[in-house]
Amino acid sequence: MQAYDEFSMFADNAAEAGLEWRGQPQVERRSIAVSGGRNLSALIWQPEKPADLVLLHGGAQNAHTWDTVALALDRPLVAIDLPGHGHSDWRDDGNYQPQNMADDVATALRAWVPSATPVIGMSLGGMTALCLASRHSSLVTKLGMVDVTPGVDHAKAEPIIAFVTGPEFFDDFASILARTIEHNPTRTESSLRRGVLHNARELDDGRWSWRYDPMRSWKRTPADDAAAPPEKTAPAPDFSALWDELGKITVPITLWRGAKSGVVDDADVERFLQIQPKATVIVVDGAGHSIQGDRPVELARSIEAMLGS
Repeated sequence: MQAYDEFSMFADNAAEAGLEWRGQPQVERRSIAVSGGRNLSALIWQPEKPADLVLLHGGAQNAHTWDTVALALDRPLVAIDLPGHGHSDWRDDGNYQPQNMADDVATALRAWVPSATPVIGMSLGGMTALCLASRHSSLVTKLGMVDVTPGVDHAKAEPIIAFVTGPEFFDDFASILARTIEHNPTRTESSLRRGVLHNARELDDGRWSWRYDPMRSWKRTPADDAAAPPEKTAPAPDFSALWDELGKITVPITLWRGAKSGVVDDADVERFLQIQPKATVIVVDGAGHSIQGDRPVELARSIEAMLGS
């Protein structure tokens, strides 16, 4: 295969979404030191201008999941690779709870974003954005959460967990692409091919593996943790405590829900609005859990409306 160039596929993103191609966008990759001697990486769009938006991807994704949305928005923004994802370093303890990741994101924003800004996160990134708005409120002016609430649990997230905790290695690119297509029925093969190129890497022996930490703690039982070395144990995801954090948020909130997704249900939305009655809830038709992948232009237009409100 041709050598991977992470900035070479933007024209394909634009063409597939029906966006006018205005030439290669100005995007650069930056990294910053965070706690534990790790580096956090990000894509800076229109780096010559002050960023006025921050985007956080979901679990087992990376900053490039926002490429089409960023092209449609055409504004200066920062799309971060969460810890253990993309080009950011993995945590030795394997603990990717949103509270931990929010602290790393805060460090990056203080360095890269000149003033408080709207922050939008999808799935695990949405939980991280919530914690950021709660723990580091001076950095966030508006909060956007894409198809996630603290009500997500193993049952609702089972299809995602099944994919994330699946095989770590694949014999060739065709195999890793085939698995991705199987688990993403709402997406085109061309978009998934780009996604795999951004989210996986070829090893020296010719096999392929994901760029993200497999996060196998998401499928651990207490017995599994008891048998594992202490440094390799981490709690399975339980975001229910973050309902309390949601109540601490004082900035405007928008919740996007994929019409074809089961990750957020009606009861979640009802509780969300009980806690934040002024929040805006938007259902995106034709979208599954990854709204930014299924309906990127529609999401971008909705984001523009949120930013202008």
